[in-house]
Amino acid sequence: MRTIFKLRFFVVLSFLLTASLLINAQTPSPQDKKAAELKRLETGVNTAKAKVDLNERKLAVADSLITAGNQLTSESKTEIKAITSEKKRLDKDYATQQKSLQKLTTSKDKDEATQARADLKALSAKYKLDSKALDTRMKDATKKSTTGTNDLTKGKANKSTVKDALKIAKTNLAEAQKKYDAANEGEKAAPKKKK
Repeated sequence: MRTIFKLRFFVVLSFLLTASLLINAQTPSPQDKKAAELKRLETGVNTAKAKVDLNERKLAVADSLITAGNQLTSESKTEIKAITSEKKRLDKDYATQQKSLQKLTTSKDKDEATQARADLKALSAKYKLDSKALDTRMKDATKKSTTGTNDLTKGKANKSTVKDALKIAKTNLAEAQKKYDAANEGEKAAPKKKK
């Protein structure tokens, strides 16, 4: 029984000594506290710089969306004008050719009238194909215009949001840098006083 008591006594004693050593070892010195504080402030500055960089990249993306939107809408306006003028010219040419072929279909010469009807049919088929191609081009130009308008709207909305966030991030960076500089100056001034 006595041996068990002695064994327990040594185990408890060794535990208490180890615990006291660990507690003393973990108690930070004032220099360690200052170093940890500086490290925390430096981390804050780095985080603020990262947020500023992120917002600047987002601002660049918003600017590129606005530029792309403007470019797409201007290109689509030019294309729409060109397609509209081509469509008018096609309609005018078709009307004049159809009119002359219509006159020939009523000709007394049966071969000439038959040929005119075949030419009229071929002209109508060609007009439909050309008209369909112009309609397809018009749809593409309209789609491009819509995409450009959407990009422009999205870019402007993102830009206003990101500008506000960038302003806040820059303010936070300035404050974090000021705190870090003040703490760093205090750290540099303290050793000079000791000398």
